[in-house]
Amino acid sequence: MGRELRLGFLVSLLLLLLDLCSGSLVGVCYGRNADDLPIPDKAAELVKIHNIKYVRIFDSNIQVLKAFANTGIELVIGVPNSDLLPLSQFQSNADTWLKNNILPYYPATKITYITVGAEVTESPGNVSALVVPAMNNVLTALKKVGLHKKIKVSSTHSLGVLSRSFPPSAGAFNSSHAFFLKPMLEFLAENGSPFMINIYPYYAYRDSATNVSLDYALFESSSEVIDPNTGLLYTNMFDAQVDALYFALMALNFKTIKVMVTETGWPSKGSPKETAATPDNAQTYNTNLIRHVINNTGTPAKPGEELDVYIFSLFNENRKPGLESERNWGLFYPDQTSVYNLDFSGRGSVDIATGMNSTGLNGTTWCIASNKSSEIDLQNALDWACGSGNVDCTAIQPSQPCFEPDNLASHASYAFNSYYQQNGATDIACSFGGAGIRVDKDPSYDSCLYMTAGSNKTIASNTTAMSSKSLSTRNSFPTWFSTFPLATFISVLLEVNHV
Repeated sequence: MGRELRLGFLVSLLLLLLDLCSGSLVGVCYGRNADDLPIPDKAAELVKIHNIKYVRIFDSNIQVLKAFANTGIELVIGVPNSDLLPLSQFQSNADTWLKNNILPYYPATKITYITVGAEVTESPGNVSALVVPAMNNVLTALKKVGLHKKIKVSSTHSLGVLSRSFPPSAGAFNSSHAFFLKPMLEFLAENGSPFMINIYPYYAYRDSATNVSLDYALFESSSEVIDPNTGLLYTNMFDAQVDALYFALMALNFKTIKVMVTETGWPSKGSPKETAATPDNAQTYNTNLIRHVINNTGTPAKPGEELDVYIFSLFNENRKPGLESERNWGLFYPDQTSVYNLDFSGRGSVDIATGMNSTGLNGTTWCIASNKSSEIDLQNALDWACGSGNVDCTAIQPSQPCFEPDNLASHASYAFNSYYQQNGATDIACSFGGAGIRVDKDPSYDSCLYMTAGSNKTIASNTTAMSSKSLSTRNSFPTWFSTFPLATFISVLLEVNHV
């Protein structure tokens, strides 16, 4: 009995560690509100070519589901608001919908979520009351065929579902939505489904440029916004808006519900008054967003918390109504050429068409600490680089080659450059919230050698600098596990079982 208990414990530990390895994901929304888009087969091929592994669609279009079959790409599919009434009225309607729209294509097409309704609080007509009954019927239909643990059910919302979002700690749901939000939150908590939110810092900046800085909206701010109630420091609006939702959930005692961002992004073109809608800003926002997400940085209120995010949108959509920006959120033009450069690996800005890194300068460059940055900014950036940024900061520890001179600027410069070279040597990779600056003179000295692009130089194991106190993240498990072969670990389990 004792041996079985030991084995059970060790297997549980292995599963826990494997779960820790799974990080946040970045996907793309595939909207089709246009009359000039490539056929779904071509769109699926484009997604595969650019190594996009997660896609959200807004309905259950048969041609799209067929196009993504056997690609390994995971899909979030949607039930449009127009279908909420029949699905909420009768269980048989939900059963039929599942039979016709899901079962013929699953599991060849990997469907992981069904979103029942979209931003219903923004939708004309009173459809909010239909959402939870429809969700329950869809879930029951999934249970009947044994798919309820493989396909999660939720619904998407705009940030307008909150009555307050600033400061983040004051985040609160709009009381006028309480009649359907409370049963929805109970549904999500009971079934382990995420609260799905659409977050657009672009709109906050566009509509209130005097109160919101562009750098803050683009993840580029060198200053911090302090939440007066918690003392938490925010350097970007995305985190502040996500945390406002977390605090709203906690205020209602729904502390276990995770958040998923089902839409975010930045337009590349706008009307004359939409001056921030440019390709450069769109590239900056999405590049910084991707890096922020895949590094499992989390948010100030939820450091290291896994956060899945979907960028809007795959293509520009010429039939969307409204201002010019509404038709220009795409990563690609309808002819499948890229609107701007983007790298889904989070390594930096990469030309999608050629795969070549974009440095913007001729010759070799380095990234060092700016002499205009405050010590607080430098320390925060150093902590991030040596922590979530995965930089090997061993060289700036005591007795190591780059420890002297023992000052913050020198240590930060070494860490900044290592991150910069490892992540594409781009402007964005040397940003560090304005604390980094690019130079064309090699900052190496004595035996302290600064890395250059393509260098394989590694001084020691990936150990965080002693001066760095990085935040605990989802991936913060013992470093031995990252290099410990899985087969060896399993062998150890078996050996222990025989003891």
